[in-house]
Parts: sequence; C-alpha cells; structure tokens
Amino acid sequence: MIALLSVLSADPAAAEKRVALVVGNSAYQNITRLDNPRNDAALMGDTLTSLGFTLIGGRAQLDLDKIALDSAVQSFGRQILGADVALFYYAGHGVQVNGSNYLVPVSANPTREADVDFQMVDVNLVLRQMQGSGTRLNLVILDACRNNPFGARGLRASDGGLAQMRAPEGTLISYATQPGSVAQDGSDGHSPYTRALATTVKKAGLDIFQTFNQVGLAVKRNTGGSQQPWVSSSPIDGTFYFVPPAATASPQVATTPAPRLADTLRPDPDFVPINDPALLRELSDRLYEHNFDPEPPGSKNGMKVAIAKFQEKIKMTPTGEATAGVLARLRKVDDLKPWGSIVYGVDGDKWGISWNHLSRKAAVDDARSNCGADKCPIELSFYGTQCGAFAISGQSWSLVQRETIQKAKDVALDECGGTGKSCRIIGAVCADGSGR
Repeated sequence: MIALLSVLSADPAAAEKRVALVVGNSAYQNITRLDNPRNDAALMGDTLTSLGFTLIGGRAQLDLDKIALDSAVQSFGRQILGADVALFYYAGHGVQVNGSNYLVPVSANPTREADVDFQMVDVNLVLRQMQGSGTRLNLVILDACRNNPFGARGLRASDGGLAQMRAPEGTLISYATQPGSVAQDGSDGHSPYTRALATTVKKAGLDIFQTFNQVGLAVKRNTGGSQQPWVSSSPIDGTFYFVPPAATASPQVATTPAPRLADTLRPDPDFVPINDPALLRELSDRLYEHNFDPEPPGSKNGMKVAIAKFQEKIKMTPTGEATAGVLARLRKVDDLKPWGSIVYGVDGDKWGISWNHLSRKAAVDDARSNCGADKCPIELSFYGTQCGAFAISGQSWSLVQRETIQKAKDVALDECGGTGKSCRIIGAVCADGSGR
C-alpha cells in the first residue's frame, strides 16, 4: 500500500480545502476476491469526512472496474484544482510489473504483461493528476501490498508487494509494508494498516511524521513484527496535522506571536503573479489552444479577458490576473481534439476551411493556407463534436459554431440574411471532418 499523505493547518479558523478519493475493491471477477477492502474504504471514507475532507462522489467508491476507476481518477484530478490537500486512498489488489506499480480494477483479467496498461491503472497516473494541480500537499493511501494474483500468468512481478517510488515535491509516500513485501488483508474485517491509520489520524496534535511513525509502530506490534510500514518523503514545508493540537490555557505573558501554521504553507498559487516572459508566453499559448483568445484583433486587454473567461468556465472568480494557479490549471486541462477552423478575409474576399487537426494552431494554419496573400484574420475554430458553418451573400456574412452541422448551417443562414433566403452556405464541417 502507498499512502501519499498531506495534512493541513492547525488553525481551525482558517479552514483549508481538503479533497479525497477513496476506493475499495473486493469483488474481483477473475482473480481471488478480497474480504476487507470494501470495509477498509468505508472506514477511511467516514474517517476522512469527519476530518473535513470532501469525498469524490460523496462517499467511498466500491468495486470499480477499469472504466469506473479511470473516470474516478480523472474526476479527482479535476476537483483538486485549487485545493490545499489532495488525498487518494485505495484498498485492493495491487501489483508491480517491471518496477511500476499498478492498481487492479475488479474486471482485470490480463493474460500477458502487455495487457496491464489497458486493464489496470498505473499509480503514476494518480501522481500526475496531483502534480500541477495547485495543491500545497498531496496524500494517497493505497493498501495494495498483497500477494500478486497474476503470478501464474507470467507477469514479471516480485513475489508480492509494491516497488518503492520517489515522492514528488510536497508529497509523503507511506507503504503499508516494506517495498517488495506483502501486507496482510486482516482477519477481523479490516487490514492492520488501515485500522491503525484510521485510529491514529484522529489523534490531536500529531504532525505528519509523528502520525506515520505511530501507525508503523501499531502495525508492527499488531502483526508480531511481520509487517512494517515504510515511508518515503520529499521535503515538506511547515508542520501539518490531521487534527490540530488542543488549545491549552497559559499565563498572560508578553510574547512575540508565533506565525500561524497556515502562513508556513507554500504560497497559494492563485495569488502568485506570473512575471517571467517565458511563462507568460506559455500562458498565452495555452489559452489560445483552449479557444480563449489572448490577442484578439483590436483588443488591448486580450490576455485579461481570456483569463477571466477561462476562470468563469472552471467556476473560479474571474479576476483576469495571470497567476501560477491559472497556468497550473491550464496545464491540467485535457487535450482538446480534433480541431476544425473556418477563416475569412473581408478585404480580399478570401476564405479557408480545415478539419481533423490535433491543435487549434494547426487547424487555423491549414485553413489560412487557402487565403494566399490575404491573411484571413477572421477566425472561427471549434473542436471535439462541434461543427462550423460559413454563410455569405453580396452584402453580409456569418460564421457560426453549433453542436450539429445542420444547426450550424441553419443559424448561419438566419444570421447572414434574416430569413436565410439571400445567403448561401459556402463552407461547413465538423471538427472530425464529418458533415462536409
């Protein structure tokens, strides 16, 4: 099991945003079922909720197949944007193959090593969701160090357990047992590791390292020394608690106030301005590639407007300020494709159309290649399942994007000529090339 644990400020008045995804897989369809992961996940879900964590899906997610587990991890990555602490907990089968650790969905049935990338979930995928999300601290708990259930199928794994991993920045990794060793599933309804963890994190005043030290001692004691949790960590700023120390009365004496623990956290990326020209260029390019124009013709405030529109889309306050948090979120947004584009130059009466490109820039460049010396500055770009249409007459024109090609054509004709009778469609296509 891996636990990437990040714990927050002791100042209850300055509540931090804590988000967790909790998964428990027991009902395996093609390999040995496990008795306790469902119970362990339910216990951790209740425990984390009581400690101020918001759970993805509102509760522990149980017995997920590959599609459901992928979807849950992706949703987790989106919802931790702007959070202070991200926590991922997993109980169930886990294996290492060629030095990489994989979580096993209940539907997994690999017959060769090449199947693992399609039927299981690489733990590094979870880590990548956390990196760049703007979280100050990251936590993942994976109680997955059981015997390898696929050993007889030729998967080159160790006898059991998970491989040691390097902790990314701001992350603590705790294995339920030593790397390459096997953890117990438990005989009383819960694994020894999760039972100890759920108990220990509720104790007030334990910082993150004290918490895991006590968990390790409890597991070692309860298993007669046969299971010893293992911790790996990158440098972590400040002192962090699941439950802050209880306040104690003290004599009124003149002292220099200690800084609030929240002040020892890394600065909130949403308030860290970007001044570096290279990062500003990257921010502008990423805004453009997600259809927020940072440099529209005739605009002096293009970047600010584009940032504000992006912030509105992801339900942030539309400040329009270029910050490290905005860039981090843009880096996390899924790649958009395919792309289509229709461009038009009024002065030269030239136009171009393109479809099925991997980026907005490629689609626009292809469309403008039909314009010759005319730069065709007017642009309509669309992606995914969206469609565009271009209607024109001797006196007017209209470029329209809609969810279907027929709707795009109908609206383009209406906008171009009122009734649509005086205009005609000269170009229409969906981003994937359909509808031509």
